[in-house]
Amino acid sequence: MTDALVARNIVAGYVPDLPILKGVSLTAETAKVTVIIGPNGAGKSTLIKAIAGLVPVSGGLVHLHGTEITNPRPDRMGGLGVAYVPQSDNIFRSLTIRQNLDLVLRNAGKDAVARRERLLAQFPALANKQTEKAGALSGGQRQFLAVAMALAINPSVILMDEPSAGLSPKAAQAVLEYARALTEQGVTILLVEQNVKQALRLADHCYILADGRNQVDGPAEDLLNDPVVGQIYLGGKRVTPA
Repeated sequence: MTDALVARNIVAGYVPDLPILKGVSLTAETAKVTVIIGPNGAGKSTLIKAIAGLVPVSGGLVHLHGTEITNPRPDRMGGLGVAYVPQSDNIFRSLTIRQNLDLVLRNAGKDAVARRERLLAQFPALANKQTEKAGALSGGQRQFLAVAMALAINPSVILMDEPSAGLSPKAAQAVLEYARALTEQGVTILLVEQNVKQALRLADHCYILADGRNQVDGPAEDLLNDPVVGQIYLGGKRVTPA
């Protein structure tokens, strides 16, 4: 089976000639959870945004199911089967839950209503409040709405940027467990996460970045109790020097 997503030697940043990512590589296996962790400023969110076409890539290549998609137009990612869930501002707070879903289903034609109802069936807490403003939802419910909106395009790959940020431990666990469950439907999950222990318990593979470079990667369960993880976070260990 072809890997869902492969990034090789990615150089990217917000300002020309000042790259944040300095040759980062990763592979996200089909229908698996791949997590990217690392200290603040490591380039984690920049990497996922570069894959999504939100940060320009000046070096390296990104392949989706074997086809190169480096520097895609963000508005065409949905057509490629890739959904991106940003850390914040990922829903329209002034709209109702139903209106949020209808917005992302606006091109679904006559199937829009049926698809909306299928999405709501997956999230009973949202279905019970579908006429309420999204801004009134709890943090965990807002994150589930963002995931529901991502699922509206029937993606094969979902990119998630710190989905548990700002959530209670219970809500964070629920969101991460749902991401894990999506792999049973064949969806590939690539996520950036600061909640290291929870992410490693749920993920299949982990990449650790620091200073915009790959440091360590391997099966998540192997890294869960590896002291090198803590050493990298504390700044005392670098496999690849800055």
